[in-house]
Amino acid sequence: MANTILSSGVRNNLLTLQKTAAEQSVLQNRLATGRKVNSAIDNPVNYFTALSLNDRSSQLTGLLDGISNGIQTIQAASKGIDSITKLVGSMQSTIKQAQADAAQNRPTITGTGTTLASATEAAATSKSLKDIALDKRIGAAGEVGPPYAPNTATAATASSAGDLGFDLTGTTGAATARTMLIQIGRGETPVPTVANGQLTEIQVSLDANTTVRDVVNAINNSGVATAFVDEKGQLNVKGTGSETLTVGIGLGASAAVAGPPAQTDAEAALAAARTAAAGGTSNALFGLTIGNRTNGVDSSNITSATRSNLIQQFNDLRKQVDELAKDSSFNGINLLAGDQLTIAFNEKTGANRTKLDIQGTNLTADNLGISQAVNTQLDGYFNFQNDLDLDKATSALTGALTSLKSLASTFGSQLSVAQTRQDFTKEMANTLTIGADNLVLADSNEEGAKLLALNTRQQLSQTALSLASQADQSVLRLFG
Repeated sequence: MANTILSSGVRNNLLTLQKTAAEQSVLQNRLATGRKVNSAIDNPVNYFTALSLNDRSSQLTGLLDGISNGIQTIQAASKGIDSITKLVGSMQSTIKQAQADAAQNRPTITGTGTTLASATEAAATSKSLKDIALDKRIGAAGEVGPPYAPNTATAATASSAGDLGFDLTGTTGAATARTMLIQIGRGETPVPTVANGQLTEIQVSLDANTTVRDVVNAINNSGVATAFVDEKGQLNVKGTGSETLTVGIGLGASAAVAGPPAQTDAEAALAAARTAAAGGTSNALFGLTIGNRTNGVDSSNITSATRSNLIQQFNDLRKQVDELAKDSSFNGINLLAGDQLTIAFNEKTGANRTKLDIQGTNLTADNLGISQAVNTQLDGYFNFQNDLDLDKATSALTGALTSLKSLASTFGSQLSVAQTRQDFTKEMANTLTIGADNLVLADSNEEGAKLLALNTRQQLSQTALSLASQADQSVLRLFG
């Protein structure tokens, strides 16, 4: 086919139109896709860089779901700890209720016989046996005949209530230092001693006017036991705790002590009284027995109904500690059951992977040191009838609260880390996406303006082409 010959003016205008059309096509594609780089042909560096950035952004966004699940798992464990803390608080209230019912199961040592007061004395004085017993003097110095015969508990007369028969004058009739020592023991294991704090010594200085009432007051002021004389005229000593109670009374006089260190009369009397009290040798003077010192009495056969009723309440709360811990799971992971949680924070593997490993704990009442409550004395259990066990339970619950607070603090710190990394990951993914967009996205305003300019240029080029064609057509007029 013969080549068509175009004039130079037509060809130049035609090329301009073709170039403008090509540029319009590019701009129209950018406006349609919103991208100025749609393939590696457009800009290989920007294209592949943006592809890499978008790929990492997508991977980080995918990790957000795992981070969110991890956060919820930690929060579930934290909520469980909060609820268990409330249960432990309720258990503390139960212990306080049991401790408030303190007077129902106290061991009591009760005097026997009519040593302190007799019916004959009551008839002679028109006083109650209780008043007679309280007014009894331990002994009277200087009196050797009835009714205060030395070492003799004589019957009362109408003018005197008599005394318990302890001679304050001594065998020679000369006044010597005399003292009374009352030993009150609490508990059997270890053996009550002053050193371990389970033996209290109460010293009563004796003179001619010291009475049973003074002894009762001295015991009441000790804080470790209470004493009273009942209507039968018998001395009663009641423990302030529920552990075994022992009472030993000793009377002592000064005696010469050979060799150093030298002792005063008062020191010698106290030493003698301590030896006597340890054996309860003067217990009979107050209607007590030696066994009240050597064996004592306990409260094993005395139970408080209130404390017994609180046992089930305590154990129910304790059981709920275990049950609540089992229910504190999320998505199959329970940090209160010893499970491990791993939260990944980046898309890398191996040594370059960043993550948070959280090792859970097996949270149970036993592991918190909270034993079951029972009504008897058993190793490994809290005896609700025993004050010392209730004190141990109080300490155990306090320790449990401390452990729970520590665990809550640990989870709180780990939760803060996870939430911080969650926010960072969101921001990082957004930054990567924006960076990729900056490399490949088109500015619609700029591209639109360029397209408008090209449209104008196209119209001008078409006009120029038309003019050039008209110039070629003027040759035809020569043949008209």
